Amino acid sequence: MIEIFYRKDGQMMVSQSETDFATIPYSDVVWIDLFTPSGEEKRAVEHFLGTTIQNRAQAEEIEISSRFYETEKAIFANTSFLIPGPEEYNEETVSFILTDDILTTLRECPLRSFTDLQRRLLAFPKMYDSGHVAFLSILEQRIDLDADMVELVSKEITQYNKKVSLGEDISEEFLIDINQLQDNTMLIRENIIDKQRVISSIIKSKKYPQEYHSKLNVLLKDISSLINHTDFGFERLEYLQNTVLGIINLDQNKIMKVFTLVSLMLMPPTLIASFFGMNIQFGWFVSHSYWTWAIILLLMVLSLVVIFWIFKKRRMF
Repeated sequence: MIEIFYRKDGQMMVSQSETDFATIPYSDVVWIDLFTPSGEEKRAVEHFLGTTIQNRAQAEEIEISSRFYETEKAIFANTSFLIPGPEEYNEETVSFILTDDILTTLRECPLRSFTDLQRRLLAFPKMYDSGHVAFLSILEQRIDLDADMVELVSKEITQYNKKVSLGEDISEEFLIDINQLQDNTMLIRENIIDKQRVISSIIKSKKYPQEYHSKLNVLLKDISSLINHTDFGFERLEYLQNTVLGIINLDQNKIMKVFTLVSLMLMPPTLIASFFGMNIQFGWFVSHSYWTWAIILLLMVLSLVVIFWIFKKRRMF
């Protein structure tokens, strides 16, 4: 699918056919959005712009030379957009090509920041006089969405902290949820840093107009603030994870302590029962009368009480 946004008689028009390039003046085009384009659409855009467009494999490479580079005619920038899911986040690579005053984007899935820009282009055409403004608008909208995700993660961390403070049941699933939240936080941070590298490279570019550098610097400050928030959130998660592990260890120690004390308390009665249960003659003290069994049982109970009293006095319970 292709959408071509261009100016005509003071209004913003949109075309969804690559054949319209023959009738649209080059200087009137503001934004070309390629959403899972066909081969014909991609070749038509390359011919119109006079430059090649990266394929998806090249756009997804992590080297800085692949994330951002320049040619004589165009600026190529690739960055990842996060898509929130029920439990985890997915990454979608988006390619930006800036040729003169035209922005070209290549993506494989629907994105909210792109949909919002399309609406604003049609509603306020005078605000978007070039593709550079559209590019900045997408980045600004995307950073705002990243900030919302950071805020959402922070609220989830606070909820987990409350559960621990209230002494709610902590199970294996609780630790798995914390681990998943750590993965999401790291993914958000990596995604934000990726945008920071791209924007820093654009500022250094001599092809990008100087008049937009102040806006890019503001975006960099916003990104730095988000990175600090994600770092703090990750530290909170590590502290929470250590606290949960400490609570689990304490519970296990209490259980082992009970088993140990019960074993120690039963050792003297067991010794007495074993001693008098030996198959030998003890003389007049041990006979086969009922009084003999009562005496042995009394000795066992007495030893149990003595051991319990000693443990209680030493505060071992």
